[in-house]
Amino acid sequence: MPGELEKLKIQAYTEADYSGSVLSEFHAYVNPSELTLAYEMEYDSAQGSGTTGSRMEFKQVKPGDLSLSFFIDGTGANGNLVDVQEQVEAFKSTTGYNGDIHRPNYLIVAWGTMEVRRCILKSASVAYKLFRPSGEPLRAVISATFTDNSDDETRVAEAQDQSPDLTHQRIFRSGDSLPMLCHQIYGNASYYPQVARINGLSSFRNIAPGTRLVFPPLEKT
Repeated sequence: MPGELEKLKIQAYTEADYSGSVLSEFHAYVNPSELTLAYEMEYDSAQGSGTTGSRMEFKQVKPGDLSLSFFIDGTGANGNLVDVQEQVEAFKSTTGYNGDIHRPNYLIVAWGTMEVRRCILKSASVAYKLFRPSGEPLRAVISATFTDNSDDETRVAEAQDQSPDLTHQRIFRSGDSLPMLCHQIYGNASYYPQVARINGLSSFRNIAPGTRLVFPPLEKT
């Protein structure tokens, strides 16, 4: 609804490709005040015998982490009375281990204009902050870290990697030409006959806008 505050949500799926319907959904009681995205590069630092230094050869970008905290208030101070333990269990059931698939659920984390994240839960902790005399918790903070679970093709597309030794996909647009795209990807327009053959094109001159084209690594062309 217009003007309504959008809450961060976590959706759970049982399929690795995120097909099928949403299994369950968790909505943040209060939106996080801080969200951390962490990335790590992996290098091969092997060095020769007798040397004092080594060249750091790039290997890959490791899956990134998303860390955030969820605050749950069961005092009703903001006019919305919730059961803290129920909310914690809802988070656990959505993000945690699923006996039907013998592993944690596959998750999507989405909030406003933030890039939708395909991920899985890496770690979580619950800190209870306030209690009734009976011991019932009234406030809690869930701190969670999710790790990227995108497939390789999606990660390459998100990184907009231009290396010619990776497979690329392009949507052919009006004004494009196959030689031009080959020049952009390979640095050599003369690869267009091989790319046309790989994509099953009868003519490289009459490609309909919207056609998805695959550009394989140079050694495969």
